[in-house]
Amino acid sequence: MQSNFDASLKHLLVHEGGYVNHPSDPGGRTNLGVTQKVWEEWKGAPSNEEEMRGLTVGQVAPLYQKRYWDAARCDDLPSGVDYVVFDFAVNAGVGRSAITLQTICGVARDGAIGPRTLESVKQYDPKTFIEKFSDHREFFYKQLGSYPVFGKGWIRRVNEVKEIALKMV
Repeated sequence: MQSNFDASLKHLLVHEGGYVNHPSDPGGRTNLGVTQKVWEEWKGAPSNEEEMRGLTVGQVAPLYQKRYWDAARCDDLPSGVDYVVFDFAVNAGVGRSAITLQTICGVARDGAIGPRTLESVKQYDPKTFIEKFSDHREFFYKQLGSYPVFGKGWIRRVNEVKEIALKMV
């Protein structure tokens, strides 16, 4: 199977940036897109601000691969589609990304990407799929209560991810 993981992670980290602790972000302390809660679950121990500020790409890459890329079965998706699904999985959860994919494909929406979902994705032109996925993603963000605070950045991210994904096809 093809793997666009390294390229997708590189693109994703442009949006995830460095250390932040925005008061309106329920994720709290976050670095390289990894919240303190997720980091603590991953390593199985408490963390502090100093550790969160010091996270490196080398430390978080295995977490991103296993918890998001592999969980969303991105290596089994067409090039470009893998990136949009991965980016949304990181930003809104693997289950939500999977349900969005399943909604577009017209298969049971169980939040788990299995053989039926993967087969249905193959029936789509990847560029058409990426466009539809991006539209669904934008609609999702506009429904969130925190859209007035973060919406402009989310929509910019959707558009930039879509543009890159279309080039990956």
